[in-house]
Amino acid sequence: MLDTLFKGIFDSSTTSVISVSNFLLCVGLSLVLGIIMALSYTYKTRYTKSFLLTLAILPAVVCVVIMMVNGNVGTGVAVAGAFSLVRFRSAPGTAKEIGMIFLAMSAGLIAGMGYLGYAVLFTVILCLVFMLYNSLNFGEKRISSYKTMTVTIPEDLNYTEVFDDILKNYTNKYELRKVKTTNMGSMFRLTYDIALKERAKEKEMIDAIRERNGNLEISISNQEVPNSEL
Repeated sequence: MLDTLFKGIFDSSTTSVISVSNFLLCVGLSLVLGIIMALSYTYKTRYTKSFLLTLAILPAVVCVVIMMVNGNVGTGVAVAGAFSLVRFRSAPGTAKEIGMIFLAMSAGLIAGMGYLGYAVLFTVILCLVFMLYNSLNFGEKRISSYKTMTVTIPEDLNYTEVFDDILKNYTNKYELRKVKTTNMGSMFRLTYDIALKERAKEKEMIDAIRERNGNLEISISNQEVPNSEL
């Protein structure tokens, strides 16, 4: 009775029809896998409620799409084109978020093709690897050693080499990335990318710069990788 109710009106005798029990099994497993991924993403990671909700239901959505396509190449191309439009209607995410989105889509695709055991195995392995890398702070040390420093100087100072001797003494690498006039053009605001030799000597470096810039504003912050550079 249920199989007749959910049979497509365009189905033919040569079309393989997915049974209701198999449909519910695949979708239910996909939802469970989505919840596992969402929970693993919360481990030592900043997140939003909307992203976790998306991550939890995305495997089920992809699973249903794959089951409905059911080997039809034309339909598959149309669905891929429709999904690609979402990219232009949403803000770009971080590399970590994009990676989890692809992970969720892959799990849904595997489940939609009927390989439920592989879908579970894939999800468990990738989630454990994700949590392990987060726990080990994989790749974080190199990024955190880089800082962004902003220094305000009076207009009579030559900003091109004004702090070179100080920065060579306290940093392994530095680069002047941005120069901006401020205070009605009477001052310059310099933005440097720096890699400190010793974190403990950060205050000592700031004090040396203060003596040269007339005790004007100085700020140092952790460097963040822009989304466009991911």
